[in-house]
Amino acid sequence: MAVPKKKTSKSKRDMRRSHDSLKAPGISLCPQCQEPKQSHRACPSCGSYKGKDVLGTQE
Repeated sequence: MAVPKKKTSKSKRDMRRSHDSLKAPGISLCPQCQEPKQSHRACPSCGSYKGKDVLGTQE
């Protein structure tokens, strides 16, 4: 079984983990109702995507 020859320092360990942090999702405004929505997804408030009603929500 392979065993590391030297202990990995805290600096090296933390540099490796530097890309693991969470990022906030991209938020844009819906062109129909001006509510904030996630990019490339149907609007949860009005149900439209690219100008078409895709969720069939009732207003």
